Amino acid sequence: MDSLITRRDMLRQVGVLSGAGALVAFTPEWIWALQAKPQPDALAQMRAGMGATPITSQSLGPNITMLAGPGGNVVVLNGPDGKVVVDTFVQPAWNNLKATLDKMGSQRIATLIDTHWHFDHADNNGSFRKAGAAIVAHDNTKKRLSESHELLGAKFPPAPAGALPTQTFANMHKLDANGEQIVLNHIPPAHTDTDISIHFQKANVLHLGDVYFNGMYPFIDASTGGSIGGMINGATSAMKQADANTKIVPGHGPLGDLKQLTAYCDVLVTVRDRIAKLKKSGQTLQQVLAASPTKDLDATWGKGFMTPNDFLTIVYNTI
Repeated sequence: MDSLITRRDMLRQVGVLSGAGALVAFTPEWIWALQAKPQPDALAQMRAGMGATPITSQSLGPNITMLAGPGGNVVVLNGPDGKVVVDTFVQPAWNNLKATLDKMGSQRIATLIDTHWHFDHADNNGSFRKAGAAIVAHDNTKKRLSESHELLGAKFPPAPAGALPTQTFANMHKLDANGEQIVLNHIPPAHTDTDISIHFQKANVLHLGDVYFNGMYPFIDASTGGSIGGMINGATSAMKQADANTKIVPGHGPLGDLKQLTAYCDVLVTVRDRIAKLKKSGQTLQQVLAASPTKDLDATWGKGFMTPNDFLTIVYNTI
């Protein structure tokens, strides 16, 4: 990119403003920095911006921890069978992530689980493989990682063989480790067509990846199968796996619970229904945006990366 670029320019380049998908998982601080100077290497800048974010840690129970910061939320189950890690942060965060994992104990890194294919969740697959971990993911995650993609003005080449999942599944997979039974379930196309949920049954922890953005409008990657209807179905299905005590890990945002997940799902349904009614009546996207149909929701849900109009555009184009 040879000229200054804004967040809206990036969304337009990759088709969010015309209904195609993009990858969104960046802090506002990185976005403002992106506006301030030319970006000759958008992917490197994206990685560097997120990678500089400190890693924070939150205990979810004995030997299970949530890490947040440089990408999607990571969960770590530690124990004598080795560490089981969900998601990877971005490449520049690897040294800090590895140091954080090492501080949890001398157990080896046994297994990595990818919630879906996006780089802010699977970028360090290769480093985990080099550390000796098996990588488990949905069949479509391996497929998507093996392809090239153009997102947010950046070109993502196919992942090298050493960064691809070593074990994939179509519908459901179980892992027994460290006294836990971990159940992985495919979520039919929602945020992407690669999404899975990860349920640590004993600890009662449920990781939903980017099917769940806690407290904000979500990004939906229509370019790899995502849709507003799929997001609603995914959230609804997840609610059936949870109870009042379940700790629910979103792809982005703070740790959630069933009440918060329900509120999120309700908002998705409300927005979907409002936009569907307007679209069915023949209103164009521009007319829908001008009507501000979510103005009563935006103060609460419109403070994330996705502005209300960006989210409405994706909803309009995926109904």
